[in-house]
Amino acid sequence: MRGVRRVVLLCVPALWALVSCGIPATGVVEAGGPAHGLVPMLRVYLVENGSLVAVPRRPADAVDAESAVMNLLEGPTETERAKRLTTLLPPLTAAPTSAPTPLASVPPTPGPSGGSVAEAAASAAVSVNARNGVVSIHLRYVSEELSDLATAQLICTAAEAQRTTDTGTGTGPGAEAVTVKVTNARGRSVEGSDERCPEG
Repeated sequence: MRGVRRVVLLCVPALWALVSCGIPATGVVEAGGPAHGLVPMLRVYLVENGSLVAVPRRPADAVDAESAVMNLLEGPTETERAKRLTTLLPPLTAAPTSAPTPLASVPPTPGPSGGSVAEAAASAAVSVNARNGVVSIHLRYVSEELSDLATAQLICTAAEAQRTTDTGTGTGPGAEAVTVKVTNARGRSVEGSDERCPEG
């Protein structure tokens, strides 16, 4: 009996210390779902007062050059427009017609492979490939030459995403500059790197 009393007396100070430290004496407290891996941030380059600005966005999927370019071509969000951010890139449109319709307004009708018609049209209008250290962007829906600043938007956005993709392979941050080649519908190409891209 004396041994039981001694155990009880030893437990009371320990419980008092827990309560006084702010640890609840009740059961498990729910605090949200389980932790998952970190979602990388995507940076697209928009224009503010004639200069490039790196703008962070939270991507729906993994970050790569193609998803970054498609994200950029969607244009500024309402929040970004409210901050007077804009783009000099022509809006991504569906297949050429007499009156092009922005893809954002095309209803998401299922396509033959399960994707939407809008997604299929976007894939046909723009292709992005990364090979041998060069990211190639082919804008099939753009026939005119892009301004230097519009081209820089594409180069910096694609290069930034490619660096994120290459992290851990020796070609990520701190490695050599990423080269990006932008080609329009007429075959006119401009090549550049991310050496002069502003930091976010």
